[in-house]
Amino acid sequence: MSMFRFAHPEYLYLLYLLPVLIIAGIGMAYKKKKILSSIASPEAKTYLFSEKSYVKEYVKFSIIIISMALLILSFANPQIGTRVEEVKLTGIDAMICLDVSLSMKAEDLKPNRLDLAKREIAQLLKNLQGDRVGLIVFAGSAYVQFPLTSDYSAANLFLNTADVNSVPEQGTALAAAINLSVKSFDQNSPTQKVIIVITDGEDHEGDLDQAIKEAKSKSIAIYSIGMASPNGAPIPVYDGRNQVDFKKDRNGSIILTKLDQETLKQMADKSSGKFYLASPAGDELRSIYQDLGNIQKTEFGAKQVTDYDDKYYYLLIPALLLLLIEFFISDKRSARFRDLLIKLKLREE
Repeated sequence: MSMFRFAHPEYLYLLYLLPVLIIAGIGMAYKKKKILSSIASPEAKTYLFSEKSYVKEYVKFSIIIISMALLILSFANPQIGTRVEEVKLTGIDAMICLDVSLSMKAEDLKPNRLDLAKREIAQLLKNLQGDRVGLIVFAGSAYVQFPLTSDYSAANLFLNTADVNSVPEQGTALAAAINLSVKSFDQNSPTQKVIIVITDGEDHEGDLDQAIKEAKSKSIAIYSIGMASPNGAPIPVYDGRNQVDFKKDRNGSIILTKLDQETLKQMADKSSGKFYLASPAGDELRSIYQDLGNIQKTEFGAKQVTDYDDKYYYLLIPALLLLLIEFFISDKRSARFRDLLIKLKLREE
């Protein structure tokens, strides 16, 4: 059974212009006729406009309208699906845990730690092919921003909304994020599973060792990216879009947020993963996926894909031919018909 669709249906809205053009054309013809009637008698019009063919004028206008309709439909690119095939889905499952605590707003990495991390994830989504990816945001607690999916466009939309306001409680609940990641995987799926933690790793909360053991028991490797500089940086405080100060402790001293590199290294080592230190280039996620590329991809499902054929040329060619025909149609009456019309008027007189 063949299926039909338009590849670019947004162009179909241009069809609404055609009735407007038709009404405008009729209105202009009526107005022109009315003006001629007011300045010349019927007899004068017969002699002055004996060469003018109003029938041909209407034919030319109709051809232009039909051609425009065909052109608009061709721009929308009608397609017919002639073949449906089943495509196997293979890849790995990766849950990305993104730290959205206030310390991730520090600007030791430009433009800041959080924005650089989001840029890395967005770039990864552009390059993924077949793998399923999910995102968990965490600060004082952890939440699923989007579950495992291979719909990378939708995933990117949810990624854009992730910010320090996504989680109401402040802190760095690394253990909660890892535990939620483990629960988010389908344990019945045979795919290789990994957790990628992007954080400055500072002041982590919860039983992190137990969370790592739980992941390792299910053969889930944890990769970590230290999204901060070892020297640390102050945390900017904003009033709307404007920075007004830096975060301070109870004594009024500016707080420096530093990378807890040792914790992130141990977390990766204990789970057979790997630790990466963030760089200004922001290519750590790509490096992780290059490492994971050596892992054998596992089939985790199948989907049906319809192969559509473009048919726009069936409309484009007639449209161009009609415009060519319209160009060669004269709006003058034939000489024989013109002479006959004049003779008839003379007999009437």
